[in-house]
Amino acid sequence: MRVHLGTDHAGLDFSKHLQAHLEAQGHEVVDHGPTAYEPLDDYPSFCINAAIGVVDDQRAGVDALGVVFGGSGNGEQIAANKVRGVRAALIWNESTALLARQHNDANVCAIGARQHTLEEATHLIDLFLAEPFSKEERHARRIAELAEFEATGAIAGHQVDALRA
Repeated sequence: MRVHLGTDHAGLDFSKHLQAHLEAQGHEVVDHGPTAYEPLDDYPSFCINAAIGVVDDQRAGVDALGVVFGGSGNGEQIAANKVRGVRAALIWNESTALLARQHNDANVCAIGARQHTLEEATHLIDLFLAEPFSKEERHARRIAELAEFEATGAIAGHQVDALRA
């Protein structure tokens, strides 16, 4: 599987560890940065590029997922979710890592590099990457509704209030 990584200065050391770990497992890793420590860098472009990589690969039929991380994982998740076609989930324990894939078919996970030990974070990411989508009808239906809203601003058969500027 191809795994796209994106972080900021808070996750740079973890990024190097994670890349080596994933490559040792046979994954192809695409690191979207940063490549050097810069204490004032900004995560959005790194995480958005990782998310774009996942969507582009999936649309081309490549088996791909993404991992974005920083201090908390929150901003990184928000950044990744700005990319059309991304379903990024914040993972913080085994249950959230598994359910993100099983129920939401999340294609990107976000994790706080400062919230876990190196071993904990690596374990949660391994769980996320290995877990398949359940393909249960109710979950597939909900994901389709999200994609429909993302594309059209509406969900057929459901009341969705107009966006307010």
